[in-house]
Amino acid sequence: MATSSRSRAGTKGVPRAVREQQILAAATEEFGRHGYEATSLAAVATRVGVTKALLHQYFGAKENLYLACLTPVGEQLLDAIRAAMGRGEIAAPRTPLLVLHALFTALEGRRAAWFVLYDPSLPAGTEPARRAAHYRTAIDRLAATGSAGVLRAAGSADPLDADALKYAWRGMVTALVRWWINHPDESPDAMAERCARLFAATRAALVAGGDS
Repeated sequence: MATSSRSRAGTKGVPRAVREQQILAAATEEFGRHGYEATSLAAVATRVGVTKALLHQYFGAKENLYLACLTPVGEQLLDAIRAAMGRGEIAAPRTPLLVLHALFTALEGRRAAWFVLYDPSLPAGTEPARRAAHYRTAIDRLAATGSAGVLRAAGSADPLDADALKYAWRGMVTALVRWWINHPDESPDAMAERCARLFAATRAALVAGGDS
C-alpha cells in the first residue's frame, strides 16, 4: 500500500518528522518564555509558519503539545545530572560545578526549556502539573543526595543543612539559567567557568568574613 502524502510530509513539502521537531522546538521556546497559561497554539503555529489546524493534527490539544515538549526535557536533564554525579559516586566538592556544566550543556540551544519544567502557571491537578512534578521530584532527590555529599565533605552532617542547600541550589540554578538566557553569547563552558569563579570568590569572602 502506498504511503499517503499526509503521512510523509507536513506543509510546504517538509517531511512530517522534521515539521514535528520544528513545532516542538518552537513550543518549548514559547512555553519556557511565557508559561503554559500564556502560551497559545496560535503563537506556536505563527513561530513555525504553519496553521493552528496542523498543530492540532499532529499533537491535539495544548496539553498534549506541552507534554511532548516536557518529556524529552525532563529525561535529558535527569540523564545529565546522573552522569555528572557519576551514577551516585559523588565527587565532592567538584560535584556542583560538574552538574552545572552538564545542565548548561543539556540546555544549550533551548535554554528556556528549564522553565518548561519549572513553570508556576501549570494548572493544579492536571497531567502537565503531575508530569512536571514527577521530574522536579526526581531532580530534587538527586540534589538532596549531592547536597548531603558536599556537606559531609565540608564536615557538616546536619540533615537540615542538606535540605536548606537543596532548596538554595534549585533557586540558584534557576537564576543562573535566567541570566544565561539574557546573555546568548555565553557558551556552556563559559558559564561553568564563570560559576567556578563566582563560587571561589564567594567562598573566599565567607572565609575572610569568618576570620574577622
